[in-house]
Formats: sequence, structure tokens, C-alpha cells
Amino acid sequence: MPDQASMRFVDSSVRDSTRILCDDRVLINECCSLSTRAHTFYNTSPYLVHSLSQPYPCSIVAFPGSWVADDWVPVERPPFGDAEVDSSLFPSLKSVGSGVVARVNAAFLSSFQRLLICSTLQSEVSRTMMEGKRVIFCGHSSGGAIAILASVWLLENCTQSITPKQLYPICITFGSPLVGDSIFSHAVEREGWSCNFLHFIMSIDIIPRIMLNPLSSYKEQIQSVLHLLSPNASDFSHETVQRSNMSSFYRTMLKNCLSISSHQACVFMGCTNSLLGTLTSFVELSPYRPSGTWAFCTSEGQVIVMQNSDAVLQLLFYLMQLNPQEQLAQVAYRSLNEHWQYESKLKEWIVRNGEAVIYLGAEIDADGLDVGNLELGKEARLRLRAAMHLEKQRLSNQTKIDQNSSKISQALSSLGQYKSTLELRGISYYDSFKQQRNLEDFNANVKRLELTGLWDEIVEMLRRRELPDCFEGRAEWVNLGTIYRRLVEPLDIANYYRHSKNEDTGSYLLKGRPRRYRYTQRWHEQAQRIEVGSSSDSCFWAMVKELQFDMGNNKAYVDVKERLLKLESDMVNWFNSGNLGRDVFLSSCSFVVWWKTLPEHHKSVSCIRNMIYGEGSVSDC
Repeated sequence: MPDQASMRFVDSSVRDSTRILCDDRVLINECCSLSTRAHTFYNTSPYLVHSLSQPYPCSIVAFPGSWVADDWVPVERPPFGDAEVDSSLFPSLKSVGSGVVARVNAAFLSSFQRLLICSTLQSEVSRTMMEGKRVIFCGHSSGGAIAILASVWLLENCTQSITPKQLYPICITFGSPLVGDSIFSHAVEREGWSCNFLHFIMSIDIIPRIMLNPLSSYKEQIQSVLHLLSPNASDFSHETVQRSNMSSFYRTMLKNCLSISSHQACVFMGCTNSLLGTLTSFVELSPYRPSGTWAFCTSEGQVIVMQNSDAVLQLLFYLMQLNPQEQLAQVAYRSLNEHWQYESKLKEWIVRNGEAVIYLGAEIDADGLDVGNLELGKEARLRLRAAMHLEKQRLSNQTKIDQNSSKISQALSSLGQYKSTLELRGISYYDSFKQQRNLEDFNANVKRLELTGLWDEIVEMLRRRELPDCFEGRAEWVNLGTIYRRLVEPLDIANYYRHSKNEDTGSYLLKGRPRRYRYTQRWHEQAQRIEVGSSSDSCFWAMVKELQFDMGNNKAYVDVKERLLKLESDMVNWFNSGNLGRDVFLSSCSFVVWWKTLPEHHKSVSCIRNMIYGEGSVSDC
């Protein structure tokens, strides 16, 4: 364990998540060596496995990189070669509230899918976990990209597992290219997985930046680059690099990185220049973004660690900038040469007992930016401060929102009492609110409106990325949102149809349902790892109203039979799970009154018949 005095901790959350840098230097060394060695077995083995007993029992699985352009560049998917993730493998890789699915490099995704199908990886991982050992995925170059996807895949399985004390995997990469877009990065952070990913990167290694370029700028040269970087290359030198026109390639990459870093800086620094929108309309900007924890290795042996995706993106550009004393050809050569320096540089760092680790995070103050011996100019430091200040502002916004939770709980408690009182009187919650005949109904509407303002503010802040990525995964807000949705959405539905908004706007479910309910429902479904749309119990009254309108507009029973049977089946499940109130089955309830008008042959075999007529519990449909 290194002397704590030799370390400068800036953000406790980053420090904790990267404790591996302090405690597991042997593991880092083994991962780096095995990742390099795996390249040798590319044609004979899809991965190498090595077991360790220290610092804890684990199996290291190292994936080799590929030096074939087709494994990097899916030419049929311009402009950036990205594709939606396979939701059956990666159900969490999405924006929960909006439902937008993450995108990743299609070539890397295909390689990983083939690996799952054609190799023994799944059985190897299962055996390791059955033995109570942790799985460590690692890789150098594109092997790191496969390690990232394998780690997310196993994290998904661990999250869904009912096995207690499941050991989550760790992913350690060296010079890995970027894999996913901003949704990918957001999902990894939301699920609390960022601490499971540690990406080492040399200052100007070309490979971690290569996905920031459109395919059109490198698809013709990627094979030349991979040929130079191949472990079997025998002619890597200044002269061969210069002959391969790498200087031009490096200049193009620098230009593309400048465009995307400037655009992102304008976004998180609050630039209102109209040219910002114009830029994206004619300049293709890469969707790929950093995710997880990044460890930048400097030429002087320091390791700069951060999890802030915006800050990492800025460093990826600014560390590439030319030194006035260097020729472009020299920098292009170094950018390739550094891709094979991880093993030697990390061994030097480990020999020095892992000293000089600098952690940068959201708790940094305005003048406290410590980037060690990185040579960064004023503009670069300004952007790094702005990126970190934005994360600090998001945390501050979250604190303010947290302070509203007591207001929300009090309002929900008041509405809960309103509902209970009505049920004791034999009155349906929905019907009483819709009629608005009493003072208590008016007061309930006031509470509904208060809650609407509070929840709409949360949703809009999420849409503007003004809250931390982890907010949608916080159990207290998922639970509060579920209580809110189930208690208050029936009142919103009652208000919608009381004012005949369906006549102008259309169906509540298709046109009128507010984002606050769609978001909170998806939070619950993601937290429970259940199918999207499966917890639509709060929309019960909207489903009833649509059935009533359809049958009232001369639709025959046979035309709505399947929907009606589905609703009744769902009612059984919702009632048995406590998500549908007993007031729905009161004799005076408008649903019961309507249901009794249905054909006798339907009512006689209905699974909710007993509850309708007060003859016992609901039966299975």
C-alpha cells in the first residue's frame, strides 16, 4: 500500500471507485501482461484465462485485439459504424425515462456476440463464479472493447441474479477504443457500474481517439494503421510511419477531435451562440463517449484518474495537441508507439509502489485543478474546470430536489387519507374526484397540482441533463415515483376525461399521458428488471374509458373482447399484488356499473365476477 501522503485525493467517490490503483497493483500488472500476451494467441484462442489468489481469488479473462479492419470498421453502417445494442443481452443500456436505446460500435458488438455463441466463455464465467471467485475481464487495443462489452453483459446477469453476495466483475483495459455513445455512458453511471471499469490510456495513444472520427476520414487508412500496430509488424519505424502518410491521418483526427470537444464544451459551458446548432447540421460529430473510470498515464510516471465523461473527452483532445518543438511526423509516430508502452510504463509505476496518483472529480474547487505534470494550456484548464463544475452543479441540483421529497411525501399522505376515507364511505376514489362535488375533492385537486409542478420539474431537469446520471437509479426516488404514479395518475385520468380532453387531444394513453408518469413507470420497471410496459396498473381507468368509448361508438363486443379479457386478467394480477384498490369493485363504482352491462355470457365466466358481486376473491383468468 503506498504512502497516503504521496497521493492527492480530490473526489472521495472517484477515490473509492479506483481503490484498485492503490491495493491491486499485482492484479493490474497481471492484467496488462496477459492482455499483451493474448495477442499472440489471436488465431488459436478467443481469450486467455489466468487465476490469482491475491489480492483476492479471481480469474482474469484477457481478450486479444484484432488487426483486421473489418473487426473495427463496419463499412455498411456509415457515418460512424454504430448500431443499437442487443436489448436481450444489454437490457439496461438505455435512457430509462425516454426509452432511447444505447448505440455501440457494430463491429465490436458483432465480435462479442460471436464470442458468446462460438466459444466456451459463458461456461468459463459460470464455473468461475460458482467457485466464488471474481471475474476480471481485460484487454489491450480492441481486446479492451470486447472486455467492456463482456463486463456489461456479466453485470447485467449479476444484477438479475437472485444469488446472494454476487461478486460483480471488474474490467481493466489498456489503450481501448471508445465503444458506446452518451446513452451507454449514462446507463453505466446510472446503474452504479462506473467503478467496475478502469481504462488506462497513454497521453497521445491514437487508438482511444480513433472512434471520434467519421468512417469517411479513416476507413481507407485503418488497415495501414492496424498493420503498423500489429504485434507481428517487423517494419515499425519513423520511416515506415512517414511513408504510410500517418501525419495526414493524425492531422485529420486532430481536426475531428477539436470539433467534437469544442461542441461539447459549448454545451456544458452554456454557450447560447446560434452557430452551435448550425454546426451539427453540416458537421458530422461522433456519437462515441468515454464511460467508466479513466487513468491517464503521463510520460513522467503519474496517473491522472477521473470519471467525468465530459472532462475525459476534453483531455483526449488537448493531450493530442502538438508541442511547438515537435514535427507532426514525430507526434504521429509517438501516437502509434505509445500504444505498445502500457506494460513497460505500468511496471515502472508499480516499481515506484504505485505513487503519484491524482484523482479529479466533482468536489474540486474553482482554483484547485491539479493535473500533475500534464502540460495543459489556459483554455484546456478552463474547459476541465467547467466540466467538473457542471457535475458539481448537478449534485447541487440533486440536493435541492432531495429537499422536496418531504413535500411530496406529505402531499401523497394527504391523498392517501382522502382515498381511504372515500373507500370507507363506499365511494370510488376515481369517481369522487372526477365529479368534484365536495371540498375534499377540491383539496385533492390542489394537492394533485402541487405534485404535478414538483414532478414536472424533476423530469425536465433530467431531460436537460441537469441531474446526475445516477438519479434515475436511486431507490428512494424510484419508490417515491411509483407511489406517486399509482396514487395520482388515476386523478389525472379523471381530470382528463372530466374536461373531455380526449375529444381534442385524443386517447389519454396515446396522446395525453404526461412524461412524469411514463418516466416513473420506467424507473420502476428498470429497478425491478421487468418487461417495459408491464406495470401499467396506474393506467387502469384510461383503459376502461377507452373500452367504454369504443363500445359506446357502436363497436361490437366481439371487437373489444380480447382487450377486455386482457384488462380483466391484468386486474387480477394488479389486485393480488396490491396495486389495484378495492374501491374499484364497490357496487357504486362506475366501472362496476358499466361492467354489469356487458353480455351475460362474458360476465358468467369472467375471472373478476366474484369480486364484482362480492362473492369472494378474484380467480385466475
